[in-house]
Amino acid sequence: MRSPKPVLTASLLPGLLEHLIEVLETLEPEEWDAPTACPGWSVHDLAAHILGDHVSQLSIGRDGYQRSWIVADEWDDLVRALNELNGEWVQAMKRMSPRLMIDLLKSTGCLANQYLQSLDPHEVGPVVGWASPQPAPAWLHIAREYTEYWHHQQQIREAVGRPLLTDPHWFAPVLATFVHGAPRAYSDVAAPMGTTVRVTISSASGGVWLVVRGDPGWALYEDEPIVPAAHVTIDEVDAWKVFTKSINGTDMEARVLIEGDWELGSKVLNTVSIIA
Repeated sequence: MRSPKPVLTASLLPGLLEHLIEVLETLEPEEWDAPTACPGWSVHDLAAHILGDHVSQLSIGRDGYQRSWIVADEWDDLVRALNELNGEWVQAMKRMSPRLMIDLLKSTGCLANQYLQSLDPHEVGPVVGWASPQPAPAWLHIAREYTEYWHHQQQIREAVGRPLLTDPHWFAPVLATFVHGAPRAYSDVAAPMGTTVRVTISSASGGVWLVVRGDPGWALYEDEPIVPAAHVTIDEVDAWKVFTKSINGTDMEARVLIEGDWELGSKVLNTVSIIA
C-alpha cells in the first residue's frame, strides 16, 4: 500500500492571505461584531486569532522563542492549554482597531508565509498533534497552518455572508490534510491486522483514502481495489464541519453513508483535524 502523497500548500498561502484581507477591508463596523461559529467569538475575535497564529508561527517557528510553547502529555490538557492561551490573546486584542488589525495581518501574514515557504517540506518538522504524537514531515506542518488559516477565514465569511472558498483549488488541499487525522480517531480500536476502512469524501474537492490497522497502529493510505470492513461516504462540506468540530459527529450519522461494519466505520466521525 502507498502512503498518500504530500499535500503541498506553501504556494497557496499568499493567495489565501489576499482573500482574507479583501474580505476584511469590505466589512462595515457592525460586521466586525458579528457572531461566528466559534462560541463567544466575533469576526474581530477570529481575525485577532489569525493574527495570533501568525505571531506564534514567527516567534516559535522562525525565531525559536519557546516561552509560549505548550507542553502537555495528555490530549485534554493540550486542548485546555491552547484554549486558555487563545482566549487570553483574543481578550487583549479587543482594544485593537479593525484598521490596525488589517495592517498587522498584512505584515505578519507575509512574514509568516515567507517563513513557511522557506521550510523544506520533506524534512522533519514539529508535531501535528491531531495527526500523531510523533514529529511530522514539514509539509504536514505547513498544511496544518494552511488549513487553520482557511478554516477561520471561512468562519468569518459565513458570519458576514461572503462567498466561501470551497472551489477545489483552495478546498481540496484542506480535505486532503484533514483526513490525516483519521488514524488517530481509531487509536483505541482493537482490530485484526489488515482491517481496512475506506473513506470517501464526495464532490469535486474530495477523494478516497484507506485507514488500515497495521503495526504498530492505524495508518492512512491511498485507495486500493480491496474489500474494506467498512466504507464511509461523506459530503465534502460535512467532512470539513465534522473534522473541525463545527458539527458533532453523532449529529451527522443520518447524513453519512456507512456500508459494512457500522460501528467501525462511524469512528471516522470522531476525526479531529484542528485542536483549538
